[in-house]
Amino acid sequence: MIGKACETDSMTSRKPDLLNLERDIPTTPEDIRALRENRPQRGEDWLNQLTRLSQQIPNLEEVIRRRGTFKGCEPFKL
Repeated sequence: MIGKACETDSMTSRKPDLLNLERDIPTTPEDIRALRENRPQRGEDWLNQLTRLSQQIPNLEEVIRRRGTFKGCEPFKL
């Protein structure tokens, strides 16, 4: 009897519900505006894109200044 119950349970599993964008990912008009403003431009130069992304990091100059270096390590040759 137990074996039969397991077989029945595995056969009655229902299919996963498909993603419904309107129901599952609600967005506000402000969200849509922000997404459109920050959409990557086709053919955009990678350097311009990188610069734009780096501008979003607060205190970037301080982060760069405080990053670790290899000072005191043995030099290596390729």
